[in-house]
Amino acid sequence: MSAPDPGKGRPQAPSSRLLYLGVAGAAVLVALAGAAFYVATLTTRHEKAGGAIAVAVTPKACEPNTITTSAGEQNFEIANKSERPVEWEILDGVMVVAERENIAPGFKQTLKVRLSPGTYEVTCGLLSNPRGTLVVTASQNASTEPARATMRNFLGPLSEYKFYLGRQSTAAVRSATELADAIKSGDLAKAQAAYAAARQPYKRIEPVVYRFSDLQNTIDPVATYFEHRENDPAFIGYHRIERGLFDAKNLDGLAPIADRLVADLTTLDERVKAMKMTPDVLIDSVGNFTTQLARDRLPAGENGSTQTDISDVEANVEGIGKVIGLLRPVVQPVNPELAQKIDAAFNAVKDQIAKQRKAIQTAPQASSDAKSAQRPGRRIYKSRRGARSIAAGNRDEFQWHMMIAISEVSMAR
Repeated sequence: MSAPDPGKGRPQAPSSRLLYLGVAGAAVLVALAGAAFYVATLTTRHEKAGGAIAVAVTPKACEPNTITTSAGEQNFEIANKSERPVEWEILDGVMVVAERENIAPGFKQTLKVRLSPGTYEVTCGLLSNPRGTLVVTASQNASTEPARATMRNFLGPLSEYKFYLGRQSTAAVRSATELADAIKSGDLAKAQAAYAAARQPYKRIEPVVYRFSDLQNTIDPVATYFEHRENDPAFIGYHRIERGLFDAKNLDGLAPIADRLVADLTTLDERVKAMKMTPDVLIDSVGNFTTQLARDRLPAGENGSTQTDISDVEANVEGIGKVIGLLRPVVQPVNPELAQKIDAAFNAVKDQIAKQRKAIQTAPQASSDAKSAQRPGRRIYKSRRGARSIAAGNRDEFQWHMMIAISEVSMAR
């Protein structure tokens, strides 16, 4: 949960549109590639939903508040009938199964997800609203269990990625502790410098962090999703510290919030290291996150006070690239063409970020555009439909490649 109210954004440099379009297209490719890897490990195909399940998010609840559907692949159409941007999440305990963020008032968004039998909770807009219930019944035509015969292909990538997660989560605790120490020392400039550095390890593992909804909502929430916004007592974490450091430029009251951040990141570190790493964790997490990054986060921006979204995106992309690199040996022998296209799309994203970073570094320091250029999103909010159309075109093209990859992997088995 980290896409704020688009209306709260600031002016954006024109070059950011290229960054958004580049990430939007590549996000679809990464998500589809992930789907190809994962679906290829399934014993049978998923059941296709005949139509989307309609859900309305009102100011106080979801309608309907209880949904019953069958296991397998399902489509949901979420309509925001409130007056504020909302998110809609499917939760299995504290774990996020799937989510759609930053649904603007009066708009609809769709969500496609593979569901196993069971009872889930559903978030309905504001975090203070009561949760809904999603009941998923067993289906003879759907299977969501990975085939054990192909698990050995993933053993190396899974082991290495778990090591990477543990290293980054430990770094997040260490850097947050340094931030807390700087705040307690009373040195505003030191604390401001420590803030940007403190976010980087967390952003690298954010594709997996979103699975822990309780920690996500205390470590990195944005004010939009709280009833009283910035003044809500439940609004804590990175962005609450950010507002104190860069908006108020005052350290008063930030020490306990920084201590809580360290405590929550410590809990995250423990959970990440204890987490059972499976192909769906490795692939679905990154596939879902890249889609969210392109669809929801870049258009709205996230760091309204520091204007350092470009640094966050760099860290996100670094974490996504780690997974792409680990999975390359899995797909390369089966479908070299698909692997090449994934690499090309990902390299295009990195090139766009490099161009954006260079523009920021060469812009005049006194120019307001130099600050707003940090933010890959505000101005292009009005052109999101065009960007999504481009992404949809890529989806159609690479859906075909995905099906080829699935069939070839099946024959290889």
